[in-house]
Amino acid sequence: MFASLRYALILCSIVMLAACQSTPKKKPTTVTNSHQAIELRKMALPNRLPIPVDGIQAKNLTDTWGASRSQGRTHEGIDILAPRGTKVYSATDGIVMSLKGNNLGGTVVWIMGPAGSWHYYAHLNGHARKLKEGDYVRPGTLIGYVGNTGNARHTAPHLHYGVYLAGKGRGAVNPYPYLR
Repeated sequence: MFASLRYALILCSIVMLAACQSTPKKKPTTVTNSHQAIELRKMALPNRLPIPVDGIQAKNLTDTWGASRSQGRTHEGIDILAPRGTKVYSATDGIVMSLKGNNLGGTVVWIMGPAGSWHYYAHLNGHARKLKEGDYVRPGTLIGYVGNTGNARHTAPHLHYGVYLAGKGRGAVNPYPYLR
């Protein structure tokens, strides 16, 4: 009986060692604080948000929501014109969920905010130094700089700011009324 138990333990060790050696290592990822995410979902999205571009006042904004875009798309946000390199701040409390660029937005920041809202900052010239996925930000936290990356490379520098209420990139709503 002891011999068969010893044999089983040796066999199990060999199988586990082989499994560990054949499993590819995953790259480490930043894990957000789940407590902060739960607290954010409990918060209400304010009716008014600060304008996320330094020095821009409400009277300088133009409602570009719903304007025609290439390939039959409509504009899911507001473009806030400002000189290249102007500071861009978070408009809400939130967790930086993604800093991965894309073809349309170029250099972007996705922040999950109050009530499960998602805030999209696109066409940035660059991210703020030391900003990383998983960071908790507050309104006024520097997140990047105005630019014209992505499909805006032939336009004047601006921030594309979008708000989504049904998840990342889903349930777009016009951010203009929030910024007025």
